Amino acid sequence: MKAVAGQEKHQSAETYLASVWCCAGTFEFNKLVGSDSPLQCGRRIMGESWKWQQTNLGYAACMNLPYLGDLLPSLMHPAVRDLAWALLSPPLLSEAPAQQRHPLTVSRWAEHPEELADWLRLLDTQPGILEAWLAQRSIRRLGLYYERLWQFALCQAPDVDLLVANLPIRHGGHTLGEIDLLLRDREGVHHLELAVKFYLGLGDDSARHDRWLGPGSHDRLDIKLRRLCDHQLRLPSVPAAQLLLSELTSAPINSALWLGGYLFQPLASACSPPAGANPQHLSGRWLRHLDWPTFAESDHETVWQPLPRHAWLAPARVPWSAVWQRPDFDRWVIDVEGQRQAKMLVRLEEHADGHWLEQERLFLVPSTWPAR
Repeated sequence: MKAVAGQEKHQSAETYLASVWCCAGTFEFNKLVGSDSPLQCGRRIMGESWKWQQTNLGYAACMNLPYLGDLLPSLMHPAVRDLAWALLSPPLLSEAPAQQRHPLTVSRWAEHPEELADWLRLLDTQPGILEAWLAQRSIRRLGLYYERLWQFALCQAPDVDLLVANLPIRHGGHTLGEIDLLLRDREGVHHLELAVKFYLGLGDDSARHDRWLGPGSHDRLDIKLRRLCDHQLRLPSVPAAQLLLSELTSAPINSALWLGGYLFQPLASACSPPAGANPQHLSGRWLRHLDWPTFAESDHETVWQPLPRHAWLAPARVPWSAVWQRPDFDRWVIDVEGQRQAKMLVRLEEHADGHWLEQERLFLVPSTWPAR
């Protein structure tokens, strides 16, 4: 079993490390597939929206990882699809104010992408180990879910050692922050901060990072980048952190970030992406609630459906029995008019296998958005 290094040997850090997380479940999955042998699993290809393949094409090629659009049609289980999305979707930015580093940059999976693809397909046939892993901790926030998916994958990556995850740094009874990941690969030891974000652009001066807001209008791209660079990436240099980290590794620690997610442009006006945006970033549109009736009148046959927050990662794949009828959706639109929360909608089209697949996504925001 690949264990989190430091938990057995370094007893003085036990108070912190024992409460962080563990790799329970890794052994059972390794027994199933064989920890050292290449995985073999039949590949089933079904049609899925061309958009996802086209969007991820340049990023996957430069990383030598499987194309997300090629792989998703062969994956059925929602959590496995989310896992594939976390590993293979492009970052929001190609030019960031701090170093970006994909956690699998020099892994065997990056060099032999077919092994990663086969591992995901095999996991899709027996997802119980992933479900058990996710059930070990309460995951109420989407960001925590995203982190847990990454932790699971890094525990399984054949040549990456995950030393610790979600390590709280405390001093004087106060929590200074939390180190998301500390891993070791052949290039050294790396501290990585992970984030998945959904930002909506405002039409004017949209190249500015402060013009890209979260759906609740409190979070902003510039605020998140500042927090990452000025606080989270500097945590390993804090004396309280150095004491803990010295018990895990004596090697120099390189800090970097990885920022995934989607950028949403206003439906009614042109909006350029933020400065430094990745040309292959995933995208959608947004619309104020008061403008929905006019928008919806243009096509009564289009199938739109709200997407719950926990399902915001991978593109939706909905069984026909769960697809809303148009009258139900129209009533829902009326019911949420007075609510303050933005709602994620997906446009669905029926596929030959009977499932309905996401073709695009749209945030329906309150009519007064972004009023705080």
